[in-house]
Amino acid sequence: MTTLVATSRAELFRLRKWPAVWVIGGAWLVLNIIFVYVFNYLSYVDGSGFAAGTPKELLLERLLPAGVPVGLAQGTPMFGGAIMLTLGALAAGSGFGWGTWKTAFTQGRGRLSVLAGTVAGLAAVVLTVVLTTLVVDLGISTAVALAEGQELVYPGLGQVLRAVAGALLVLGMWTSAGVALGTLSRSPALAVGLGVVWVLAVENLLRGVAGALDWLAPITDVLPGSVAGSLVAALGATPVSQGGAPGVVDTLTAWPAVALACGYTLAFAALTVWLVRRRDVG
Repeated sequence: MTTLVATSRAELFRLRKWPAVWVIGGAWLVLNIIFVYVFNYLSYVDGSGFAAGTPKELLLERLLPAGVPVGLAQGTPMFGGAIMLTLGALAAGSGFGWGTWKTAFTQGRGRLSVLAGTVAGLAAVVLTVVLTTLVVDLGISTAVALAEGQELVYPGLGQVLRAVAGALLVLGMWTSAGVALGTLSRSPALAVGLGVVWVLAVENLLRGVAGALDWLAPITDVLPGSVAGSLVAALGATPVSQGGAPGVVDTLTAWPAVALACGYTLAFAALTVWLVRRRDVG
């Protein structure tokens, strides 16, 4: 336990001082603000933009505090997934690229303790990103409500907790996938490239092809991206087929999506543990 605490503190120190982590967190916040609030507000004001044709009442509803839970989660399947997968891939891949894991593994500390410290540090980063996004969204939505003369009606605690839990599960799954890819490839650049291509391109192409090939649909419905999109749709986000955020789909109901997301997270973690224990560190 002492080793685990020490490695967790060391990894948190590394992540906190690493500019890439701040860039990744900042990129997610900027994307969230732009796609959830800026574009919707511009469309609400002049009736144009990417949400042109959407009733103004619906656009305003998305911008008010009551819409924060959905806004928090709706970007996590695709854009948030790609960003957090990048974080996990960089954290694990750099451990090999910089030689830090090799040094730690050969200094008497157990490999799994070192890996657990990295996972704990990444979990803290993901939690911080989600909670920061929640606070920023509440602040922006409150400002919009005041500017538009709307009554301040905040979401219930249960709604907020479900949204936070859903966002943590989706982003945690993608972070776990990134760590597995970084450990498998031992190269942050290769892991990031493969992961981002999968999240942003491959799954979308497969879902498109599944529309013409019936036998492929059951497979694409349970891929990680579809699972994440279905989980977010169960939280109230509009599927992309109905004009919602990219990556949001409704191929699965809530609990199967939650179960599969947990399963993927554990499977990626198990692969990482197996690779760390069985492979040579050189």
